Amino acid sequence: METTQSTQSTQSTQTTQSTRTLGRTGIEVSPLGFGCWAIGGEWQDADGQPLGWGKVDDEESVRAVRRALDLGVTFFDTADTYGAGHSERVLGRALGRRRDDVVLATKWGNVFDEATRTLTGGDDTPAYARRALTASLTRLGTDHVDLYQLHLSDADPERAAELRDTCEEFVREGLIRAYAWSTDDPARAAVFAEGEHCAAVQHAINVLQDAPDMLALCEELDLASINRSPLAMGLLTGKRRGALEAGDIRSRPPEWLQGFEEGSGAAPDWVARVDALKDVLTSGGRTPAQGALAWLWARSPRTVPIPGFRSVAQAEQNAGAIEKGPLTAEQLAEVDRILGR
Repeated sequence: METTQSTQSTQSTQTTQSTRTLGRTGIEVSPLGFGCWAIGGEWQDADGQPLGWGKVDDEESVRAVRRALDLGVTFFDTADTYGAGHSERVLGRALGRRRDDVVLATKWGNVFDEATRTLTGGDDTPAYARRALTASLTRLGTDHVDLYQLHLSDADPERAAELRDTCEEFVREGLIRAYAWSTDDPARAAVFAEGEHCAAVQHAINVLQDAPDMLALCEELDLASINRSPLAMGLLTGKRRGALEAGDIRSRPPEWLQGFEEGSGAAPDWVARVDALKDVLTSGGRTPAQGALAWLWARSPRTVPIPGFRSVAQAEQNAGAIEKGPLTAEQLAEVDRILGR
């Protein structure tokens, strides 16, 4: 994979930062998208485990989305379950008449109670996919979704093949333009990629947690790499050091959420790695968060990071990374050296 990384980083430094393409669909997006999990506010599972990022100010969220639009961000990624429908409603309101100026992505597969903001399970049937899409279109205030993504990361591949075919039906009906799977398993992503209108895979990757196999798959199958957790759930901003509020998922991190300890915030060993990368990531006048995004752009010309946000200030900082562009191949190599990769 070392050779692949070097080749990809060389390519990325030669591409423009104006747009990136969602795989073989030809759909162009800004090189940076905005992830709308955090603006969904507080929600939880049936056992009371927090699944949101704490309290949120909806009016500030709307201002932040509109500021991002003004700064050239054209890709927004949400999910029906974020805030149990609340993120979709806020995003739809924020976009308003500018809906056609953006590429809008959402996800389905989780079942939730919107009244109590509680996740109640999952449903991988084609019939539920249609019901979920209809509900998302209503909450978002639109007649189509540009990118529709399966949100059940470990769904059975055979059932996923049925859902892929269902998505092709949605494309023919004009309800969606393209689709993807949010999963960290390249083999599962490849199942969806067999469909004509599969555009991408959404997966976890950041400077602390590389995903060379998934990037290789995206290159092989002509898919966009939509980057979940590009700032390592806030660790790479350099600001998350102490305890977090009770409604924040990072205050009681589930098994899959690395880098945080229950009740105490960021894990010391993860903080040490972030601190070791500071000089590289803040090169060229970047903030640590901007440097982390620059690493992803340098890592592959197919990457589209989708950092979260809850304020206008965060929107401005994230969008400000675009003009600074990707890190260099030499800086990529320096990151690997520091992290012992």
